[in-house]
Amino acid sequence: MEKQRRSALKKLFLAIGGTLGMGMLAKAEGTAAAPTAAKTPAAPAEKEVFDVVEDQEVPLFSQATKFNGMVFIAGQGAHVEPFEIKAHTEIVLKGLEKQLIAAGSSMEKVLKVHVYLNDIADYAGMNEVFKGRFGKKPPVRTTVAVAKGGVPGNSLVEMDCIAYV
Repeated sequence: MEKQRRSALKKLFLAIGGTLGMGMLAKAEGTAAAPTAAKTPAAPAEKEVFDVVEDQEVPLFSQATKFNGMVFIAGQGAHVEPFEIKAHTEIVLKGLEKQLIAAGSSMEKVLKVHVYLNDIADYAGMNEVFKGRFGKKPPVRTTVAVAKGGVPGNSLVEMDCIAYV
């Protein structure tokens, strides 16, 4: 598992390196693979939060994208009541897990998580629910409190992640 994680991290760093990284990765893999949208369930709150127009020719974003054994999951929020950090964190983590499984990955294969809190005072409550959800070797994580305006859609927390398949 550790060797698989190191290999996935190498691919991630190369993929993030932009054109140079993609070229190096394609050369190393022997193909020039383009990113593809992963077939994952759409978030029902997406239309409400981002005001997506039904007949829009170009979608605003993808829920998940796969590239050379990596899966990138878009931000998941909890746009429902009750407005309580532990409840919202639980909803968000279940949403991430659902997207990961649909993309052929799992919580144990997550390498990086970004956490966006509406209020930094919710840090401890979010951590209580977050702890242990990613297996024995948790991913690296960045947690920030968003500035004026908060997390979109009245969610108290939003998370996105990067994993391997």
